[in-house]
Amino acid sequence: MTINHHPPEDLLGDFAAGRLDEADRLVIGVHAAQCPRCKRFIAAIEQLAGAALEQAAPVAMADDAFATIMAAIDEPETTSTHAPASSRPVPLLDDDLPEMLRKCRFAKSRRVAPGVKMQPIVLPGADTSRAFLLWSAPGTRMLEHSHTGTELTLVLKGSFSHQGGDFRPGDFDFGDGEVDHQPIVGSDMPCLCLVAMRGDLQMHGWLGRLISPFVRL
Repeated sequence: MTINHHPPEDLLGDFAAGRLDEADRLVIGVHAAQCPRCKRFIAAIEQLAGAALEQAAPVAMADDAFATIMAAIDEPETTSTHAPASSRPVPLLDDDLPEMLRKCRFAKSRRVAPGVKMQPIVLPGADTSRAFLLWSAPGTRMLEHSHTGTELTLVLKGSFSHQGGDFRPGDFDFGDGEVDHQPIVGSDMPCLCLVAMRGDLQMHGWLGRLISPFVRL
């Protein structure tokens, strides 16, 4: 696999420092698991952080710190409200998803536009962003749009292209309010992407403004 598009270094640094929301962290983590370049960068940041901790002055713990930790360990587990595994929705193209995604829980998929389906990923710890799989039929032309927040996209299968280049499996694409693009899916096969998004799509043109109320990701 040849990966040509990578997350910005500030996002990789926030991932290494544990500062990302759960949805953003999932996308960066799946990308880094298959990208040696980004994996090395994250390891270097973690190594620098570890060296900084070793040089930091020790801080005294509270007198009851150990007892508090042991009490938390001894607390009985709460009853899970998750549906049995057999009744959970199956992820789109689940036969060959990255291992990290196969461990996730998915909601039901739904059609969001002609030739486009999305499937939410259930992340109880997600705060300001949401994660989902996005499936698009071959040759699908998205409407030109920007974003009111951020959009982190990782190609899992197939390909798409826009003004920023061609994106294939393993490639990462970043969108925000300053990015205006119109993705076009490759004609040879469907495209499956992992997406973390905060905010909404901001459609452009008269057609985009017309259908914008009906497109929800």
